[in-house]
Amino acid sequence: MDILLIFLLQLIYVPVYTLRIIFLVKEKKFLASILGFIEALIYVFGLAIIFTGEQSICAMLVYAIGFALGIAIGGYVEGKLAIGYTTIVANITNRNDDFISSLRQEGFGVTLFVGEGKDSQRFQLEILTLRSREKEVFSIIQEYEPSAFLISYEARKFKGGYLAKSVKKHSI
Repeated sequence: MDILLIFLLQLIYVPVYTLRIIFLVKEKKFLASILGFIEALIYVFGLAIIFTGEQSICAMLVYAIGFALGIAIGGYVEGKLAIGYTTIVANITNRNDDFISSLRQEGFGVTLFVGEGKDSQRFQLEILTLRSREKEVFSIIQEYEPSAFLISYEARKFKGGYLAKSVKKHSI
């Protein structure tokens, strides 16, 4: 019975730990503190079971397996929460007003830059979105500009602009 409890505790503890670290990195300190409290309770409870129970190889393996599965669960949960913002830069060869309009109609802020490529003029679109909508942006890009060169990175801080108010309203 203790071995099963250790396994279940690991399946809860490790995802809570993962989310706490992510919230801390995303500067959500209050949520990180709450998760830290829960994490500490689970950890101390689990240690008490381990140190008062039978210390067998089987118990250690179950602990390690629970830890590994907990990491997978934590990563899955974080992916579903998709906390934060993403900036997507799309480089295209021709100005595509239908593409730009489609992005804007879907509520994405788009800034267009004109630049000089190796052989010709290039157009660069900078798109800020919630991370939870990143796949949606990629889908629209694929539909209109399948050969676009894309760069995606985390936008940590921003101020002003078309999307600042609407994006912040949807944040965690």
